[in-house]
Amino acid sequence: MAKAYERIADDLRQRIRAGEYKAGERLPAETKLVDEYRKSLPTVRQALGVLQAEGLIEKRHGRGNVVRKPRRLVTRSNERHRWEKNRARQSLEERRQTGATERDTGLTVSDLVFSAEFNEMEADEDLARAFGVPVGTRLLERVYRTRYREEAAPFNVARSRLLYDVAAANPALLDPGNEPWPGGTMNQLHTIGIEVDRVVERITARPPTFEEMEELDLTPGVAVMVLRKTCVDTDGRVVEVADVTLPGDRTELEFVTPLERW
Repeated sequence: MAKAYERIADDLRQRIRAGEYKAGERLPAETKLVDEYRKSLPTVRQALGVLQAEGLIEKRHGRGNVVRKPRRLVTRSNERHRWEKNRARQSLEERRQTGATERDTGLTVSDLVFSAEFNEMEADEDLARAFGVPVGTRLLERVYRTRYREEAAPFNVARSRLLYDVAAANPALLDPGNEPWPGGTMNQLHTIGIEVDRVVERITARPPTFEEMEELDLTPGVAVMVLRKTCVDTDGRVVEVADVTLPGDRTELEFVTPLERW
């Protein structure tokens, strides 16, 4: 049986979705909600906390609880990797037309603002184990952020690492000025003779750090998902390890598993 605060949260959630309370509008004062639902102030605040954790409302100084403008939803499917690999050998003109973020969001290239930061780093124990190389091996880390032009926060923060000496076979891969690279990492690896055989993804959820809350514009209570992506080439060698931090209030993960017919 649903608890009182859950019933209040569900009623307010439905009213928001029905448009009774629109984006940017203030919800009734907490004291009025106490009278309306005939429950205690702590119960009402617990219900509002649920909606805040879902990213539906936010508490603004001097205004109270305000309905948030829905942010662009990102649907990330495991089918994206086959799609990316199929594009890796297409012409430059074809690859320039769209990318994985556009596929995940339904937006166009002109809708997006992209940034890339490149750094040299040494593999710590975690990354050395993931790549199967000694601790201290030189890596190229690329940090990617892409956002919708109408929003301030990026869809996610992606930290991709390549073995530096492997990437250096094509000096163009070391220059952040060449980003966004048409065709993404799959095409980049293709330029140095590497074909990705499989992609392994592991996903965990946790509370965000303070820095992640600010950068991803998260309301208190919203979790982040951390996706560890490992790309393995046709020789069984790990060629990319990426950690992607995904905001839980705007990311939908979709898994499609084709099954063999009997």
